Amino acid sequence: MMALYGYFRSSTSYRTRIAMNLKSLDYDYIAVNLAQDEQLESAFKLLNPQGLVPVLQADDLLLYQSPAILEWLEDIYPDNPLLPKDASGRMQVRAISAMIGCDIHPLNNRRILQYLRNELSVDEEDVITWCNRWITEGFAALEKILAKDKTRGKFCYGDNPTLADCYLIPQVASARRFKVDLSAYPNIIEIDAHCRRLKAFTDADPMVQPDAPKSQ
Repeated sequence: MMALYGYFRSSTSYRTRIAMNLKSLDYDYIAVNLAQDEQLESAFKLLNPQGLVPVLQADDLLLYQSPAILEWLEDIYPDNPLLPKDASGRMQVRAISAMIGCDIHPLNNRRILQYLRNELSVDEEDVITWCNRWITEGFAALEKILAKDKTRGKFCYGDNPTLADCYLIPQVASARRFKVDLSAYPNIIEIDAHCRRLKAFTDADPMVQPDAPKSQ
């Protein structure tokens, strides 16, 4: 049995939950309350000195950084593959994943937003404007890539969910939270709607996690 340390609203935890669900893997979920800075406490930093979620514990192995965790899962649990067999397909999936994981998500990551709010005294309206700026720029480029791929099925690549979808769906959730107008991205909306009909994605949704606020 594996243990996944995460936070219900963390996009990186969300993408990891999706991938583990798609691979039908059992795991214990251990909540780390980012709102109370539990990730900065010494006990958690023994698991990950960066003080970031997710952390996946598999026996004596501790894995951190969600891109590395997802690649490790793909290597160790090859059933229900999340990467295409061909090299060009793997490149495409990894490129879309990196667009989101490297270029969009980090700029609306909680650490960045807390720094804007608390250290630079940026008001909430401007924080939302900041998030909109970088999400819309990234989504505009991604939408063009998706539209050009005439072989694409209902997912980011092909006819089966891949790592790219694990990255995209949490970012769409963040976009909605930050009041991004998604009407300019019909392909992204279509993929999101299709994924959200699959149990692996609905079971990973932030608001059904044990640590989600019960009043929401």
